[in-house]
This record gives sequence, structure tokens and C-alpha cells, in this order.
Amino acid sequence: MIDHSKFQALIKNLYATAKEMESMFPGRHFTPDGHMVGSIGECLVADAYGLELMAASNKGYDAFTKAGKRVEIKATQSNAAAFRSEPEHTIVIKILPDGSFDEIYNGPGSFIWSQFSGKAMPSNGQYQISLKRLKILNSRVKDDQRVPKIT
Repeated sequence: MIDHSKFQALIKNLYATAKEMESMFPGRHFTPDGHMVGSIGECLVADAYGLELMAASNKGYDAFTKAGKRVEIKATQSNAAAFRSEPEHTIVIKILPDGSFDEIYNGPGSFIWSQFSGKAMPSNGQYQISLKRLKILNSRVKDDQRVPKIT
């Protein structure tokens, strides 16, 4: 069983440490990124929604619900998310420095993937979509199409 409060406190401490390091070395950025942000996001979402995580770097999805729905989890600190393929279900979050997160999108992956229809695959193999666009798509998701939070 995960200690939710301890988990959130650890993330808050991580961001506080990064901020302190930035103040010690003006002009340097110590923002957690890459795999760390992805792993933090996957764990935050799995904890909050009661999902079972797959092994790291699982192709196509990161977790599944108790009912077996495959969920792709995207975590960001920027203003966009990237996709390589169409997920069954997607939860996109923006991680906040206090260890919490904002849910940006929680719904069918097809809603997002349809935004790339007719577009050539970018050279890096990932389509980008803005958080602003994801929020608009999220407003169209019906409650019964969402994975409910448990915490």
C-alpha cells in the first residue's frame, strides 16, 4: 500500500531541492525532466486512479485498470504532450511543484489521435499536442468515458 502523503511530500521536496539549486547557480536549470518526469507522472496517476503499472517503457500503454483497460499516461511540465501511437485510453497530467498534479485529459486515446489525421509523422516519430488543445478535448469527454480517481 502506498503512503499517499509521503509520496506527495517526496515529490514536493524534489522540486524544492531543484529550486534551491537554481538559486545557488543562477542561469542553471535543475528542473526534473525526461524519464524522471515520466516515472513520477506514471506513479502519481497509478496512485490516484488505482491503476496497475506495467514495467517501465512498456510499448503503447503504461498501466491498466481493474477492468483491463490499457492506459497511456503522459506527464509534462511544459505546454504539450507527445504521442507515438494511438492509445486505448489516455490520462495527461501537468505535475505541480507541490507534489500534486492537474488532470489535463482523461479519456479515449482516439479523441487525441484523431487530431493527427492526415498529418505526416514528424521526423522524431512523435506527434505533439498542446495542453490547451487537450483541455478542449477533455471538455468533450463524457463522465462514463473517464477513469475515475480513487484518491
